[in-house]
Amino acid sequence: MVPSLIEFTTSSNPPNSELQIKLSPSIQTVVDEIHKENPKLSPLIQQFYQPMQARVDPPLESIWVYTALTFRSRNHPKGDILDRIAAAKDLFQLLSSCSAPCGSSKSVALLAPVVRLAHDVVLDLFKRDLGLKKVMKEVKNLVGVILGFINVCCSGRDSGQEEPLIDSSSGWSFSGLSCVWLDRDENVRNLLPLVSEEVIGGLTERYGDVSYLAGVVIAEVFLLRLCLNCKAGTSGEVLETELRTWAVGSITGFQNVYVFEVLLRMLLEKTLPVTSLLSSEDEVLLRKALYDAIILVEYSFLNPEKAIHISAEHMKMIAMRRLILAHEAVEYFREHGDQRRSISFTTAFSSSQLYSQVVKWVRSQIPVEDSLVKSKGTSPKALIKWLLNLERRGFLVFGDSILKYHSLDMSKPPASKLDSNEVDEDPIFYIDKKRRGEHTDDGEVNEYISAAFLAAANTMTSAEKRGKKRKGESSESEEESSLSDEDSE
Repeated sequence: MVPSLIEFTTSSNPPNSELQIKLSPSIQTVVDEIHKENPKLSPLIQQFYQPMQARVDPPLESIWVYTALTFRSRNHPKGDILDRIAAAKDLFQLLSSCSAPCGSSKSVALLAPVVRLAHDVVLDLFKRDLGLKKVMKEVKNLVGVILGFINVCCSGRDSGQEEPLIDSSSGWSFSGLSCVWLDRDENVRNLLPLVSEEVIGGLTERYGDVSYLAGVVIAEVFLLRLCLNCKAGTSGEVLETELRTWAVGSITGFQNVYVFEVLLRMLLEKTLPVTSLLSSEDEVLLRKALYDAIILVEYSFLNPEKAIHISAEHMKMIAMRRLILAHEAVEYFREHGDQRRSISFTTAFSSSQLYSQVVKWVRSQIPVEDSLVKSKGTSPKALIKWLLNLERRGFLVFGDSILKYHSLDMSKPPASKLDSNEVDEDPIFYIDKKRRGEHTDDGEVNEYISAAFLAAANTMTSAEKRGKKRKGESSESEEESSLSDEDSE
């Protein structure tokens, strides 16, 4: 473990109001100075040293500003790419040391400036000669170190209680404080370069929840590593498989609802926020791999009964986005001519825990005797149409209209009618090994994941070899008939 740069006292924490009386004017002084043409920041460092000593778990504001001023005062060279990598490693050392006494979420959230530096280095590297093996090795090492730190934090997760990123009594927002890391012509978008505006907007929705910011930072490092993997020399289906396998293993390791939510938000947008790093072809491969990793895998940490630290409303919001993404993925593959995959996604959803959970939530809110409680079909599209129908009758199962989360086009024919080839009833595969404190080496995990994906691929492929359904077969179940009726509306 990195030794702490600051000797924190074990005295009782002074009231927040006392700290804010000291911090707020000092922060304002720093912000005013930063906007000057020739700021003098070094003399201000000491003003944030004392507040960090005052509490066992220092306020994020004090660490945030202290480390920004300290890093700026070191005047790292910015020309040579290896010097920039060295500067990023130095900043990582500084931030991880100062956050040593903090909880896991705060420790990860504080890494946002390091991830920004790593992104900028990778962006510059991709524009240059990728034959610079030494530089590529150093970049991968940097990203690997950050991921290693994150994995350690995730393995010792906080209780998960949502806490404000910035104390509301300070009068500062995350956007306002971000300027201590930025040049005068930059904004918070530059500090979080690997997520979309919609994801950044989530910080405002959550009033700066530190757990959400930690999820954003983890998702950024996750995408950065996947972008590096795209430049490893492989391509096509081989690359897609490698991306998918690594993504599933990482999400399973993180066991973090907020990371999953951020990835959902990004996948619901037209393009992933990696267009500055990847070609359009690689972005498509990455999207397909993430569709598989997010939709086709049952992660135990998403079970509402286990996510006791997440509010029921929050879990419902995530479930709604998962449902919409499943529908979008089915339509995506249909539109791109991959009917086999489209049907497989539809069938996988029908047997998923998500489908069962949504139906359970509906039945808990609608009287049993109400005929509307009967689900008409099990595809994502059928379930969405059912929920919209319930909304028209006054039942808001998720508190808000489903249309609030994403615009939907329900006019297209369902995937189940595009191809009459038979598919397995349950092509979904379960990857997430429930963690109970055991430690498994990477080789075993990779072997386990690879075997699971191979089995899934074989299941999907076998569907193409089984011909069309025989005419005159016995009628399908009542629920499947309802699906046809619903989809034909």
